[in-house]
Amino acid sequence: MPPGPTVDPARPPDGGGFDLLAVGQRGRVGYEACLLAATLAAHDRGFPGRLIVAEPQPGPLWPDDPRMDDAQRGLLHDLGAEIRPFESRRFGHDYPHGNKIEALRVLEPDRGFLFLDSDTAVLAPLGGLPVATSAPTASMNRSDTWPTEYTLYGPEREEIWASLYGMFDLDYASSLDTDHPPGAWRRNLYFNAGWFCGPKAGPFAERYADWAARVRDDPPAAARFQSYDPWLDQVVLPLVVHSLGGGRPGAGFAALDDGATWHWRALPLAWATGTNAALEALRAAAAPNPVKKVLKRYDPFRLFLYQNRGRRARALFEDGLPRKEQAVRNRLKSQGLWMR
Repeated sequence: MPPGPTVDPARPPDGGGFDLLAVGQRGRVGYEACLLAATLAAHDRGFPGRLIVAEPQPGPLWPDDPRMDDAQRGLLHDLGAEIRPFESRRFGHDYPHGNKIEALRVLEPDRGFLFLDSDTAVLAPLGGLPVATSAPTASMNRSDTWPTEYTLYGPEREEIWASLYGMFDLDYASSLDTDHPPGAWRRNLYFNAGWFCGPKAGPFAERYADWAARVRDDPPAAARFQSYDPWLDQVVLPLVVHSLGGGRPGAGFAALDDGATWHWRALPLAWATGTNAALEALRAAAAPNPVKKVLKRYDPFRLFLYQNRGRRARALFEDGLPRKEQAVRNRLKSQGLWMR
């Protein structure tokens, strides 16, 4: 594989070749989607596609109504987003990460798409990305998180991954990065599902939903004792990407992991680890009164974006960051600064 927008919902999808997709629902995820839309409005006003916010609807898989409230919906509309409902057929409250899988159904099947987790900021124009002309790919901003459980005589990493590829009649060997030695986790095709994209949403959506449900319900023997919560989306994503002719992102997508977007994940962590420029961009996008009026209703945003909690978190790491992220989280928690 080669290496305020104000988006008008009524405008036909021309020129840009792809749309942005995020999930929005009641509570935290809805506020994150609002902040994502605000950063897009601030830093990519000319984005030629659409920002589509997919919203799960009430149903048997959601014991509580997952829809956003009127304030969240109103702000998204004012920022140019188009809200599209979807029914949860396979996932729901028990595995909310499945929202990103089922949300793909709201997209035009023959149009390119870039999915962004709601806890992402847009910091530079995205319209030039080769989403519509390249094979599917996803974020390489990942770590060795899966598979995680081994026994003395149990299957090794390669056997676990090979069994999943075999489940769907895929060629495992051709997915490997042979620059890394056997046994190295980076040898396997493994992504962070914080962003992923493809030139046609339809085949991607159908395959992702079907295969994720099959792995959840009946994984192959070598992978049967692995944990899939919360890792199911990231386990199945490389299988789908590989099956559709995709792979690791080339140079045309480098900005998505290095500056054009920022997967900040949790504001305390963002204030500890983010660059000064990224943090200032986040604050500036959240500053206009119509945006502030809504976002300050959510305590983490009120305390970290509009009050001084973020500066306190950053001050804890003036002498440098610990090597491991868990140590960063532990220090924030010890000072009562962790919240999400």
